[in-house]
Amino acid sequence: MTELRILPAGDRALLIELPDHLAPAGFGQHLHDHPVEGVGDLLPAARTVLVTLAPGATAATVEDGLRAAADAVATESSETPSASDTVMIPVRYDGDDLAETAELLGMTETELIARHTGCVWRCAFVGFAPGFGYLEAPDAGLAVPRRDRSRTAIPAGAVALAGGYSAVYPRKSPGGWRIIGRTETTLWDLDRPEPALLRPGTRVRFVRTDLDGRRR
Repeated sequence: MTELRILPAGDRALLIELPDHLAPAGFGQHLHDHPVEGVGDLLPAARTVLVTLAPGATAATVEDGLRAAADAVATESSETPSASDTVMIPVRYDGDDLAETAELLGMTETELIARHTGCVWRCAFVGFAPGFGYLEAPDAGLAVPRRDRSRTAIPAGAVALAGGYSAVYPRKSPGGWRIIGRTETTLWDLDRPEPALLRPGTRVRFVRTDLDGRRR
């Protein structure tokens, strides 16, 4: 059985600390797809998942379901995701920080792009702005610090790296991430049944494209 640390968070919530081999994003996605009785809402973060209890539920009745869910996620984590389960995001790698970021990582721009496109990223959690997903892929080896000085305006669709994560800016906003490319994919659209393209647990593959939109 997967070991969880479940802590009370006030009278109506639980804070779940997962073991290192389980990602909060995957756990949160599993709870979204396979609801546990007594769970009202959930909020994955970088290292934890906050679970709010539904009216009438008690922590004792929910904990067994959470532990069973963790076991199921551990099994899912060992399976290879199919292409149909993955959001494909075409990217033009012409960002203002591409050359500097590659130099910081001690690699060429071509190698940086190959690493960014060569792995499956997973949305760990959503924050900062609606639709802004923090994507993680530890094996990519693309962890870089934020810029020393933030930009006052980053355009929607900017593809960026910072703090061990990659992200796509869903709308124009200030920010200090390192911009390596851009996409025309819409990350947040209120006209869609599900406005956010990315949610915790979503798998993402970046695909390099030319200026005319052809894949490379």
